[in-house]
Amino acid sequence: MKIIAFGASTSSTSINKALATYAAGLVDDAQVTVLDINNYSVPMFSEDKEKEIGQAPGAQAFLQDLAEADALVISFAEHNGHHPAAYKNLFDWATRVEREVFQGKPAVYLATSPGPGGAQNVLAAATASAGYFGGNVKASVSVPSFYDNFDVEAGVVTNAEIAQQIHQAVQLLGN
Repeated sequence: MKIIAFGASTSSTSINKALATYAAGLVDDAQVTVLDINNYSVPMFSEDKEKEIGQAPGAQAFLQDLAEADALVISFAEHNGHHPAAYKNLFDWATRVEREVFQGKPAVYLATSPGPGGAQNVLAAATASAGYFGGNVKASVSVPSFYDNFDVEAGVVTNAEIAQQIHQAVQLLGN
């Protein structure tokens, strides 16, 4: 099984990218590719810009990379209760190329934040809208207080209950 994992964040030290990488690595015999959304440059979306340039090459490349996966593990960063602007912009461009961005692939949606909310708002929004964009969400898990529950150096969840929830979630990717 080929899994594409990414954090919907542009931070070079993204806790969501770390969480997605950890979770995807729990799937036995999977080939994991971790994407960095910084590699998909797109201008700020507008209909005028779309008329000017057509389909953004960065969005086309993002969709092509997702197409190569058998399953997806995405961890959503939250900025003021919403998707980060850079991810939302890439997503908007991608929907103009292919509305079903997630292409029906089985997915686990995650979210985390340094605080106790665990990015639950953005996770709820992403999960609720997934079906409109070809999302096939098998499970979702919010991880609160990231630095209290994740060992950054070791790259592992340290909270046994959360680790079990994530492990159970990613096992559903093969179903």
